Amino acid sequence: MSALYTASATATGDGRSGHVRSSDGVLDFDLVMPKELGGPGGAFTNPEQLFAAGYAACFHSALKRVAGMQKITLTDTAITVDVGIGPNTAGTGFQLNAAIEVELPGVDEATATALLEAAHQVCPYSNATRGNIEVKLAVA
Repeated sequence: MSALYTASATATGDGRSGHVRSSDGVLDFDLVMPKELGGPGGAFTNPEQLFAAGYAACFHSALKRVAGMQKITLTDTAITVDVGIGPNTAGTGFQLNAAIEVELPGVDEATATALLEAAHQVCPYSNATRGNIEVKLAVA
């Protein structure tokens, strides 16, 4: 694959309780381990939130693209991605899971489901995670 764009970010400090900065400085903030994982939590982000935000934005673009290709006009749409983390089945590390929920006002359920499944085939995040983590799809 020839990349059309490459993002670059550097993590420093103490990993999940460290700091991240993108090469262009647009992202530049501290990370804190969530309370659920034994950290202090608080008004800071963490890798799962960043992954969920990226996946949601990317999936939304994929959904708009497949709808446009089918000449379906979408308005007031929203994508929510929940990213979970927990122990892997081997008990030797951790793994992620994801749930994607689409809100497609004015679109019948069958069309919404077809668009959701088509977007899941197009989205780069879905393609990267396919076969690696459980991803559940739902229409709101």
